[in-house]
This record gives sequence, structure tokens and C-alpha cells, in this order.
Amino acid sequence: MITNFKGKTAVLTGAGSGFGLECARIGARLGMNLVLVDVQQDALDQASAEAKAAGAQVLALKIDVSSATQMETLGQAVLERFGAPHFVFNNAGVGAGGLIWENTVKDWEWVLGVNVMGVVHGVRVFTPMMLDAAAKDPTWQGHIVNTASMAGLLNPPNMGVYNVSKHAVVSLTETLYQDLRLVSDQVGASVLCPFFVSTGISQSERNRPAEFVVEKPTRSQLIQQTMTGKAVGSGKVTAADVAQLVFDAIVANQFYIYSHPKAIHSVQTRLEDILQARNPTDPFADKPEIGQQLKAALRAA
Repeated sequence: MITNFKGKTAVLTGAGSGFGLECARIGARLGMNLVLVDVQQDALDQASAEAKAAGAQVLALKIDVSSATQMETLGQAVLERFGAPHFVFNNAGVGAGGLIWENTVKDWEWVLGVNVMGVVHGVRVFTPMMLDAAAKDPTWQGHIVNTASMAGLLNPPNMGVYNVSKHAVVSLTETLYQDLRLVSDQVGASVLCPFFVSTGISQSERNRPAEFVVEKPTRSQLIQQTMTGKAVGSGKVTAADVAQLVFDAIVANQFYIYSHPKAIHSVQTRLEDILQARNPTDPFADKPEIGQQLKAALRAA
């Protein structure tokens, strides 16, 4: 937990848009030093200029979070400029869908590289720094927030690669929380599990590196892009709302952060499936028309 953010340092990945950008805006208002990280240079430049105009001390770096060496370079740069960060937001993420057997090796490597290894590297690089700072100062406070998804607690169909990556982030963060409790009372952890919120992730193909580009998306992937785009576009909760929830959770030392608490009903159903060893419940039981549309689209000749 962190009770006072003024003068503290935040490292925010995926800072050029969505939750990362909105957390940067809140951090600037609270008087934080900001380390802004993104893979998209123009978005990073814009976020950096805005944060500086708001009076924040800013270090902006174009980094591919899936790269161990780039993330280690980031860690060294942060340590040299601001010292150990107090708030680390491992937030950068990409989306990909389609029937799980249709995903290529490139799809898997890209999504798991960013969504899983990006978080792994953030935890691996920054946690030791934070624990070292805490050991030297009994008043030091730090917190790590990893962005997962409701897809890390559920398994919606036609979204397999993304589901797998986000389940890994939930597991990683729950373990991080427990491991930290063994060694320190000064560094906390939370996992962010948003539902459909407009963040730009539905356009994440724009940042797919050339080595991971596939020649042509399958029909199931195109269907998923359309459905996700509609769901995200119709969302009432904004990225700014979620960013505020993140800061509130840090202050409260709250582990699970939900953008749509009502969606937990589906998680409960899944857990009951597991406890009773029954076959997985139809994820569209509450909205059968959506399931029917998806099935019809996938089975169309």
C-alpha cells in the first residue's frame, strides 16, 4: 500500500493509452515522478508531453516489455534517475482471439511474450529494488499492480490465447502477493481484472512486430475482432474510472480490482463447476442470443 503519492515514483507500462495513460494523468495530479513505457513512439511522446505540462518529472522510454534485456535496461534507467520505484504498473498488453487450434505459433509467442513475460520481467526487475529500499527504510511503501482481465478468471470461447495469458497473470500475481507477505510488510501487490473497457487493446494488432505478423487472419479471428470491438465500444466504464480504482486499491491494500463487480457472478458459476466437477456452464447462458450468433457465424459455410 501507499498512503501518500507525492514525490513517489511510478513505472507505468502501456503508458501511451488506456489504463497506463490514465494512471499517468492521476499520478501527475498527485505529484508523482513518472516513468512512461510504451512500444508505440508517437503515443509515448504525446503522453510524455502531457505529463510534463502537468508539472511531473518524466522519464519516457520506448520499450518492448517482452524483451528481458530491454526491461533490465529500463530498470537500470529508473534506478539511476529516481531510485527504486514505489508503484509499478505492469500493464502493457495485447489481444488476439479465434478458435484456439487456429492460433499460429506466432500468435502464441506474441501474446504470451507481451502479456505474460512482460509482467514476469516487470516483477523480476523491480521487486528486488523495492524490497531493498524497504529494508533500508522502515517507512518506505511500495505496490505492484499487474493487469490481467476477467478473462483471467473466466474462459470465454474464441479467445483462447488471451485467456491463457491472463490466467497466467492472475496466478503470477496471487503468488507474488503471497511471496511478498513472507518477506516484507512494506511492499504490496494487486491484480487488475477489467471487463470490457475502451482502452485501445482491441486495436493492438497495430503494434504487432513484423516477426510475429501472420499472413491472413482466420474467419474465427475476424469474428472475434468484431465481437470484441462491439463489446468494448458499448462499455459504460471508462479507462479513467479504472485508473482511479487502481489508485484506490493501492491506498486500501486491496488485492483484486474489478471494473465490473457484477461480472463476478460468472466467476462464481465457474468455481461451482469446478467444485462440483460438472461440465463447464454455457458462458452465454445469460445472453443466449450472443452465443447463438457466434455459433451460427462459426458454422456458416
